[in-house]
Amino acid sequence: MNEKEVSRVQKRERMISILAWFRLSRFYNKSIRRSNQHLKKWGLSIAQFDILAQVGANERICQRDLAEKLLVTKGNMTHMLSKMEQLGWVQRKREWKTKYITLTEEGRILLDNVLPAQEQFQADQFGKLSIDEKKQLLFLLKKLQS
Repeated sequence: MNEKEVSRVQKRERMISILAWFRLSRFYNKSIRRSNQHLKKWGLSIAQFDILAQVGANERICQRDLAEKLLVTKGNMTHMLSKMEQLGWVQRKREWKTKYITLTEEGRILLDNVLPAQEQFQADQFGKLSIDEKKQLLFLLKKLQS
């Protein structure tokens, strides 16, 4: 291949990469919007659901670890937890310098009601893909992540 052909191939490859990023970004944004709409039935946002799910899966988690798992800032986490504490869904308990988060009974009941429906809702978003395509997608996303 001459220099001009190589340049053309590189431009095409870059454009395909950019298009892949746009499609992935659009799918993610649409999924978040749909999830927020779906979770409104329970008075939850996707961020609040993520907190309930993480705390519920861990029984008790420190606030710093929770923020890291959810990729949010310390300030955002504090704000969200304050609101959820006021709603009676979570409880914070300080042990020396560490704040631990647990679900209240009301939070546990809410999570138990929402989790199966939200899991099914998320699974349905991939309903157009065969099992092999889903496995391939997982493989490719993991490859991109590493």
